[in-house]
Amino acid sequence: MKTLNIVAGIIVGLTFMFSGFVKAVDPLGSAYKFHDYFQAFDLGFFKSLSLPLAILLCTAEFIAGFAVLSRIRQKTGIWVVIILMAIFTPLTFILALTNPVSDCGCFGDALHLTNWQTFWKNIIIVSFAIVLFSNRKLMKSNFKSSVEWLVISIGILLFTLFSFYNLRYLPVIDFLPYKTGVRIADKMIMPEGVAADEYHTTFIYEKDGIQKEFELSNYPANDTTWHFIDQKSVLMKKGYQPPIHDFVITSATGDDLTHKILSEKGYSVLMVTKKLAEAGEERLSDGFEFGRFCIVNGIGFYILTSSGSDEVKSYENGLQFCSADETTLKTMVRSNPGYLLLSDGTIIGKWSWANLPANDWFEKTTNESK
Repeated sequence: MKTLNIVAGIIVGLTFMFSGFVKAVDPLGSAYKFHDYFQAFDLGFFKSLSLPLAILLCTAEFIAGFAVLSRIRQKTGIWVVIILMAIFTPLTFILALTNPVSDCGCFGDALHLTNWQTFWKNIIIVSFAIVLFSNRKLMKSNFKSSVEWLVISIGILLFTLFSFYNLRYLPVIDFLPYKTGVRIADKMIMPEGVAADEYHTTFIYEKDGIQKEFELSNYPANDTTWHFIDQKSVLMKKGYQPPIHDFVITSATGDDLTHKILSEKGYSVLMVTKKLAEAGEERLSDGFEFGRFCIVNGIGFYILTSSGSDEVKSYENGLQFCSADETTLKTMVRSNPGYLLLSDGTIIGKWSWANLPANDWFEKTTNESK
């Protein structure tokens, strides 16, 4: 029994610490996942709680795991583990059955699991957690209660500060496909021999007021007495998906600028702001000023946003505004606004609005390559 307790403590402790850590590395990504859940379950009015809940959850997970593993306030840690598992195990079962979101986000973007994989993972963790909970009365503290609470309090403070650091200055470990050093075009390639998504497509036609579904093999393509109504495609089998599969940039006039941006010789800067109105006037003003500096110094500058055309027009100032999918922009950089420095389509640098280098750094960097 003692050996089983030790094994259970190690597995539960490390799992919870890892889960909390990768979420704290990317708190905004965890907030996006909460937001997805709220939308999936028609709880959009909780949207404003997404970020606080994300930080609260990752802190609770990490500290609970630390307590179980280190045996500092171990009983308290086990109680937190049991409570969290009692909430999330039934939830992941519902997610596995209904699949409203494809990835639960339990390990952030560091490790993606399907909803069924997450559920069975939780069943295993629950089993070990029950072992610990059943034997909690046999556990003895290694230190005085006051010392243990001091250690836990300091841990909570430091871990919370770590989350806010990553929130302000971008994740210290980038698990996203748009990492520094990545050539974007290379991550968009579909390798030879890999399976693509498989869909079952049916066509709905109408004749004499009666609608009928046809397969691709027998639809009335040349029969003018049938009138096409609709087409339905159902994903039957998920195939390979390139790490970057939705990078499409269009100008305000609708021109596709994706190839131009990725093949542009020299340096260019992408100012990424998923929603202009959410970025704040001061941050946008600083970004526009930086954009004018880039133009003067021969650096391409593009403002990527998912804001509507009417909103974009209210910000027009001579700079190049472009349209992109909001999810793509969230994936590119966890900041609003955030900045990517490209050279021949390769990401050379990546910053949030809070740690964008001074203009002279860009001037020196771009001049060195000439």
